[in-house]
Amino acid sequence: MKSLRILLVLTGLFYGFASLNAAAARPNKPNIIFILGDDVGIGDISCTGADRCKTPNIDALAAGGTIFSRAYAEPLCGPSRATILTGRYVFRTGSTNQDATGRFRPKDETMMPTVLKPAGYVTSAIGKWGQLPLGPAEFGFDDYLKFQGSGVYWNTQDHGKTYELNGKTLPLRDHEYMPEVMHQHLVEFLTQHHDDPFYIYYSMSHIHGEILPTPESAPGTTDVHALYADNIRYMDKLVGKLIAELERQHLRENTLVIYFGDNGTASGEAPTATIGGRRLLGEKGSMFEGGSRVPLVVNWPGVTPAGKISNDLIDSSDFFPTFAELCGAKLPVKKAIDGRSFLPQIRGQFGQPRDWVFIELARHWYVADQKWKLTEKSELFDLSDAPFAENLVPADTKDVAAIAARKRLQTALDQLNPAGGFLDDGDGTGRHANRDENRAKRKKAGAAQPE
Repeated sequence: MKSLRILLVLTGLFYGFASLNAAAARPNKPNIIFILGDDVGIGDISCTGADRCKTPNIDALAAGGTIFSRAYAEPLCGPSRATILTGRYVFRTGSTNQDATGRFRPKDETMMPTVLKPAGYVTSAIGKWGQLPLGPAEFGFDDYLKFQGSGVYWNTQDHGKTYELNGKTLPLRDHEYMPEVMHQHLVEFLTQHHDDPFYIYYSMSHIHGEILPTPESAPGTTDVHALYADNIRYMDKLVGKLIAELERQHLRENTLVIYFGDNGTASGEAPTATIGGRRLLGEKGSMFEGGSRVPLVVNWPGVTPAGKISNDLIDSSDFFPTFAELCGAKLPVKKAIDGRSFLPQIRGQFGQPRDWVFIELARHWYVADQKWKLTEKSELFDLSDAPFAENLVPADTKDVAAIAARKRLQTALDQLNPAGGFLDDGDGTGRHANRDENRAKRKKAGAAQPE
């Protein structure tokens, strides 16, 4: 009997050491959580300069990581999200407006999870699917929770009655707050896949309209500006809760967390989304800096330089190749990928910074570098005072730098050839065709106006 016990102990030690050796032999692939704020511009986050808003949890991410101060996204959520998830500009995917974004299919475009899955990743899409087509499962996500439309918070909203969880339609119950439902599912996913490398596309409700009270708003608050500030605070709180959960589950050190805005501040709040007392030029839906300059905070403990501000140009197509490189995944070979990996910059290295970014919405587009911007109309703008002003350069200017910039940026536009791709068939604004009709219905019902 004693010999048997000794044998069992030795066998247990052998298998224990074998398990440890096997675990050590497995590649320590990093996790990725991509947090996408809805209608969050640089004037809404305190670490990117906002005057009126305090976002201590996002600020803490920035203090422990890197802010990319020249990050750009398409100025409306549908085109922006299509570019983020495919790494391809909208003239290639057809996502030139909010309605057109819903037309492409998995046979046409490859999204992030399809690329990451062969590299061993489990993937989840939590939150807004927005104007994107079909659903997350059809584009390769293993797990998802999605709601209809944008800005869902309570079941008192017409489009907030239900949500979909992995193919099942569930009711949003009385007093349930959709952002908290999303957070709870995120926690469950982390728990279930604690030992798997994962990618989470966390598309928040905040701070898209309609602007409603949060669970922490003072009773009886009706002022939209006050409620807007409440929503920003609650969004920031949720980011803090996520980081705390990662720490609780001992996942923080091996998880890259990115916070990004999908477009600039909505028009109703743009006048007060100031930086240093100055209003940004433009807002959501516009082709000025205020429509596309968004916060980008990157944090990976021990890897991303802490407290750094990078002025490298980043646009929304860059996440696709960056995550693929990080995860050791192969990019699609039959499709042009417009993004450029900025993984070296995430690691604090120089990398290969972009010379320019490209932004398109409807029938308008531009390329921009650190100082100049050239539009589809051949208008050249001086961005020296951006994001507060863009100064049109006379066509007959004799300024040598301006002439050189025009030539350089025109070469980039000629190479891209957006006019040779999908041409916009909307009304030229990029908005939904029935937007005005829906706004009229909401106004009649007395609801706050989402953009």
